[in-house]
Amino acid sequence: MLRALAATGALVALVVIVVARVQHDHASGGLPLTNAAVIREQAADKHLDPALVAAVIYAETKFEPRTSAAGALGLMQIEPATAEYIAHLSGGIHFTTGDLATPKINVAYGSWYLRYLLQHYGGEEMLAVAAYNAGLANVDSWVAKAREEGHSLSVSEIPFPETKAYVERVLRAQREYRSTYPRALGLT
Repeated sequence: MLRALAATGALVALVVIVVARVQHDHASGGLPLTNAAVIREQAADKHLDPALVAAVIYAETKFEPRTSAAGALGLMQIEPATAEYIAHLSGGIHFTTGDLATPKINVAYGSWYLRYLLQHYGGEEMLAVAAYNAGLANVDSWVAKAREEGHSLSVSEIPFPETKAYVERVLRAQREYRSTYPRALGLT
């Protein structure tokens, strides 16, 4: 009898959790958001739009950190070599790959890199987001080719289908995060 009661209690608890998650997803349009305080803090520290940081996390992991096939880690999918480069440039002295599993450190490094890319591209978010996915060298070459042709690079001209879709997904999610979570992201 006690086992049956305990099993029923566990089942009820599971149903409550699932219903709460479904209600949250429905209320937020399916956009997850965790670690909002970390996102706000790092966005403010790096002078970034917190909705952009959230959108990159959404595009990279949907807020479910994992290791990619390429070895990228954490919420913002940072490769260990990139993290070491960021640590060196930003004055970090005790970086270990395991640090990337910590949301605060991962978001700090990813946000630092986003700021670096935005500075490199004169504040052009589309180019910075493309470089976050495809790499600086690729985007630099696409921008140079577009300039040779007498125009700016547009999303439709991104030659990597994966990167084009990534940029569109991030920029769309950024708009959605702004409208769905303005208070949680400190936008109001």
